[in-house]
Amino acid sequence: MPHEAPQTVPATAAETSADNPWPLRLLSEKLKVHIENSPTSWIEGQLLEVNVRNGHAYLTLRDVDADCSFSVTIWSSVMRRLDSKPEVGSRVVAQVKPSFYAKTGRLSLNASDLRPVGLGELLVRLERLRQSLGAEGLFAPGHKKPLPVLPSVIGLITGRDSDAEKDVIRNATLRWPAVRFRVVNTAVQGVDAVAQVSAALRELDADPEVEVIVIARGGGALEDLLPFSNEDLVRAVFAATTPVVSAIGHEADRPILDDVADLRASTPTDAAKRIVPDLQEEFALLEQARYRLDRAVNLLLERERQNIAALRARPVLANPQTMVITRAEELQRWRERSTDLMRHRVQRATDQISHLRAQMRALSPQQTLDRGYSVTQRSDGQIVRASSEVTVGEELAVRLAAGRLSVTVENISNPSEGKN
Repeated sequence: MPHEAPQTVPATAAETSADNPWPLRLLSEKLKVHIENSPTSWIEGQLLEVNVRNGHAYLTLRDVDADCSFSVTIWSSVMRRLDSKPEVGSRVVAQVKPSFYAKTGRLSLNASDLRPVGLGELLVRLERLRQSLGAEGLFAPGHKKPLPVLPSVIGLITGRDSDAEKDVIRNATLRWPAVRFRVVNTAVQGVDAVAQVSAALRELDADPEVEVIVIARGGGALEDLLPFSNEDLVRAVFAATTPVVSAIGHEADRPILDDVADLRASTPTDAAKRIVPDLQEEFALLEQARYRLDRAVNLLLERERQNIAALRARPVLANPQTMVITRAEELQRWRERSTDLMRHRVQRATDQISHLRAQMRALSPQQTLDRGYSVTQRSDGQIVRASSEVTVGEELAVRLAAGRLSVTVENISNPSEGKN
């Protein structure tokens, strides 16, 4: 058989195939070059394991909020420069660069610096996050939802078989025996706390029977309470449609959950007292209200009874005829006054008529006739004012003060003769 020419090794991974693959060592070499070209970065986490051998430290670093871990190596030369030695459970920040061991395909991180995160730095970070969320309006009073006066079902998120769970249920039941709880047990510290509490919150918020949700924990160190200041959990509480009560029993360092919750309780016991009323106190308030109502009704009845007695004591009610007699006398006075006024007006009108009659008579032709004058008229009724207006033999009518005369003209004198 003819000898086959050796195949050329593919230059890139995309050019490889089943007939022309890469040797495993080539992939390891290329991964090593690619990974170790990554820049140095600062990371934060919690130390789960610390193993020191021959001056070198081999660590397991876990994310503080998620289930993610990585191996970290600190060489002895770096260990000698550290101010404090790494301890299991401490929270640290490290300056690391990825390292790939091609022989076994193991990826790890080499640390060139490691610093513990102190409480002061944690508080500064929390305060910075608190101010940032506050500027967004997550803590505004206008977003706070009122709690129901008497919730029938209370959602409770707390640790399994915890004192916080017992305190809330016991005190709430003592105050209002009919109250019911829907309890969801979750981790309340550690890496799984944020995810589990957020999931429980969504579950209870979606339940239509749950009227208020309590997130309770019985206090603890600042590091243990960090999940309740996690931004994802804070935003989940803000987005919930059901009122949320924060009951984290830690007064010194308040978690951010207290600021975004619709109600902050100082302890789980305080939460139980503030979400349900006390049955005995309500009975006492009802008794007081009943007493005040009875007293008010009795006072009203007594006041009205006195008013009726005062009305009955008035003369008009003691002798009702007095009112009738008084009104009859007033009516009689008005009638007499009306008659007098009418008589007076009639008399004045009569006098005015007499005066006008006298004036009319003084100016009437009859008055002139009464003094001896007469009025001569022609047959057509025209009044004769001059002798020239008639002719001899013409018949005229003469009107006297009393009666009329018919005359015939026999002689006419010169009109000028009548003028002196």
